[in-house]
Amino acid sequence: MGRLPAILAILALPVLHAQSETAATKAYLEEAKKKAEAGNLTSQFFLGEDYNLGLAGVEPNGRQAEHYYKMAAEQGMTGAQYALGVLYFEGQMIPQNYPEALRWFRAAAEKELPEAVFFVGVMYDQGLGVPQDYKEAVKWYKITATMKMADGQYNLGIMYLNGFGVEKDYGQAARLFQAAVDQRGQVDAEFNLGVLYDNGQGVPQDYKEAARLFRASAEQGQPNAAFNLGLMYANGQGLPQDLTEAAKWYRRAAEQGVADAAYNLGVMYAEAQGVAQDYQQAIRLYRIAAEQGHSDAQFNLGGMYATGRGAPRDDAEAYKWIDLAATKGDPDASNALMRLAARMTAAQVESAKQKAAAWSACKSKPECDLRLK
Repeated sequence: MGRLPAILAILALPVLHAQSETAATKAYLEEAKKKAEAGNLTSQFFLGEDYNLGLAGVEPNGRQAEHYYKMAAEQGMTGAQYALGVLYFEGQMIPQNYPEALRWFRAAAEKELPEAVFFVGVMYDQGLGVPQDYKEAVKWYKITATMKMADGQYNLGIMYLNGFGVEKDYGQAARLFQAAVDQRGQVDAEFNLGVLYDNGQGVPQDYKEAARLFRASAEQGQPNAAFNLGLMYANGQGLPQDLTEAAKWYRRAAEQGVADAAYNLGVMYAEAQGVAQDYQQAIRLYRIAAEQGHSDAQFNLGGMYATGRGAPRDDAEAYKWIDLAATKGDPDASNALMRLAARMTAAQVESAKQKAAAWSACKSKPECDLRLK
């Protein structure tokens, strides 16, 4: 339930949409640059947009965008101050510079631009350009909440949920998540509110409401909501038990990198629950979760190799995966290792141990996908 600060898109006002430099665009640029140098705010800002977004027949150029945004920002133009802050914050077109980003977000926040206020809160929340300060982050998130900004309401709800900068208060977290849902159907707020209803924290326990919220969030692409909806179908909580539906939502979550979903779906394929039995699918799904460090998946993957289900029997590969599970304290894994070692040579055991010691969990879905190719 981590904070996922939204990077809000810069509003691009249309100027010229031609992508090749023509006589007309040259004339426009020459005139706009003359006006900008003479102090015209509108020309300064639009030139910043042109170079930021590749409009008016120019190639995107971060330094030029910075130059023109800064001209307008230094004259107090709120939109330019915010756009300049985003440019420094993202660090895609120019080197990332959090202190400068904070400086310009603050300038725009003083004029009550909600997005700028939100970003100041994010920077204190995450310690970007300033020492991490949850209380200061809460102060800024509260301002965005009064402005009825959904992302600010959501982030403030997360602070109350975890007790960061404020006393933990599930009821307040639930109210803020609900406000974010009402404002903009904020998908992470729907998911977290569903968790609160599922657990009866800050709201009466209500599995039906939890399932409804998980579905609404999952249908908008929230992977953890898809996993939780799968769990509710599997367990018959809040809706009728339906293993086929459970498999469907586990699959959606697994495709988005949720290790628990890949593991649960692997179990369903191994045991023919809601899907036709398919050991090859089971081993594929166990591996997806195992590569992310899921200990139960590592144990089950080792078991598949040890018994030759879904892949040719491979004691060394089995030992490697079960050893990884055993290092996390699984007593069944430790017992399985002893049984495996009894039918392996000392050299095979040592090789498998070395492979296990050299293994490390992948840190991202793209990295995991590459390993599985």
